Amino acid sequence: MARLMEKYKTTVLPQLQKELNQPNRMAIPQLQKIVLSMGLGKSVHEGGKKRIDAARRELMVIAGQAPIVCRAKKSVSNFKLREGMEIGLKVTLRGARMYEFLDRLINVVIPRIRDFRGLNPKGFDGRGNYNMGVNEQTVFPEVEADKVEFQQGLNITMVTTARNDADARKLLQLIGLPLRRDEKDSAA
Repeated sequence: MARLMEKYKTTVLPQLQKELNQPNRMAIPQLQKIVLSMGLGKSVHEGGKKRIDAARRELMVIAGQAPIVCRAKKSVSNFKLREGMEIGLKVTLRGARMYEFLDRLINVVIPRIRDFRGLNPKGFDGRGNYNMGVNEQTVFPEVEADKVEFQQGLNITMVTTARNDADARKLLQLIGLPLRRDEKDSAA
């Protein structure tokens, strides 16, 4: 069992149950999936197929599973975009692989980010999901920095079963995600 999954079941779940005053364990918020995505809009103009292949290899190493290619649904002449062009990659992680990725993210990757002062608390979407971005893929230790041809950002979306942002915030903080304190929180 993944270390973070065990932590969730043994410490986070009982503590959330107590804090939320919820007698039913099944109603307690939990992490449902993590989606990693890369937008490759630059590949349309510069680098092309080579850039997409490099990003695919790096995302596969980071996630531990093969990404799927996202294609343009419509043609947009202002962006020189044609329907069906490859414009992004995404991977959905669930179960043990999701918890292992989150464990690596919290304990290895986030401490390697330059000038890190906590994750933005405004990354919640209003429905209990949290979004964050990483500016370059080289903060992941799996990616060999000397073999990286193109710097590429990465979006990370954590989808929870929480119905609101407050419950999701409690869940993610108890799991260990280093969220920066809100201006509202520090005033109180």
